Amino acid sequence: MSKGGKKYIVVGIDEAGRGPLAGPIAVAGVASTSRRKNLKGIRDSKKLSAKKREEWREILRKNFDCQSVLVGAKIIDKIGISRAAKMAVVGVLKKFSRRPDLVLMDGSLFAPNYYNQQTIIKGDEKIPLISAASIIAKTRRDSHMLRLHKKFPQYCFDRHKGYGTKLHYKMLKKHGFCPFHRRSFLKNLSCNKLKIRLS
Repeated sequence: MSKGGKKYIVVGIDEAGRGPLAGPIAVAGVASTSRRKNLKGIRDSKKLSAKKREEWREILRKNFDCQSVLVGAKIIDKIGISRAAKMAVVGVLKKFSRRPDLVLMDGSLFAPNYYNQQTIIKGDEKIPLISAASIIAKTRRDSHMLRLHKKFPQYCFDRHKGYGTKLHYKMLKKHGFCPFHRRSFLKNLSCNKLKIRLS
């Protein structure tokens, strides 16, 4: 596609990590001159194995302009998850070399009003470019959580990636919070040790 001699750029955007108790929210954007170019067979990241997500990540990074932003737990606690997600969307869009002609987003994500945009319910299942963004966001966040696991192995972030599993709650009750836990998501948690681990 072209527009006034320039290629028409479409960006798909999705997020990962809206609901976990720890770690950042990740928002990613994937830019293309087509909504479907080289994306045959792609699926929403939640429907892929970790191995398949990594395979797709490599394909996407080699063939598309992929950008991502992490917004951490402290900011999420300060401004709320919805505003944190919006902040990340703005950050992602600013990383592209020029403003996209169309931004396609999943679910409850929105860009600033000066972008030509569409928010599509279950867009990660319907629009290949949004599926691509979901994979970039998920793999970026998972990589970050594995790094946190090396720093705080007692929480088993490598297994649950910060989500509210039985194992995670068990570790919280045993060890208390670390600096990367979202306190606003854990207001009602009764821990045996409400200590803050700084290292």
